[in-house]
Amino acid sequence: MPWWADLLVSIGAGLILLWATVLVVLWRSGRGFGGLAEAVRLLPDLLRLVSRLARDRSLPRGVRFRLWLLLGYLGSPIDLVPDFLPVVGYLDDAVVVALALRSVVRAAGPDPLDRHWPGSAEGLAAVRRLAGVGRPES
Repeated sequence: MPWWADLLVSIGAGLILLWATVLVVLWRSGRGFGGLAEAVRLLPDLLRLVSRLARDRSLPRGVRFRLWLLLGYLGSPIDLVPDFLPVVGYLDDAVVVALALRSVVRAAGPDPLDRHWPGSAEGLAAVRRLAGVGRPES
């Protein structure tokens, strides 16, 4: 078997394993595929949030730069995992967004998330979980 065929088989097997892992995680989360549907509904608000955070001059320059890189990555047709693959196609985007939001929270605290969130309170709670932040203090 030529080397490129081995590579294609390995990539295919890796994608199938990743897809199966995502399905198991969704199933074990107790939310089933509703969690995936929730994530899809949050996407427009998340994009607005990242855009607003990237333009917020009160955030450190390095954080804003990472957010602009994130927006560039999300808008780029080149992806770690192609978006046309079911479930796993957007999983890499979700992981990158989560890492970027955690970076913002570590550098600037959770207040910018609360200040710039354009969606519902339930959506903000989901984003705070994604960013690794607990409930806001009341």
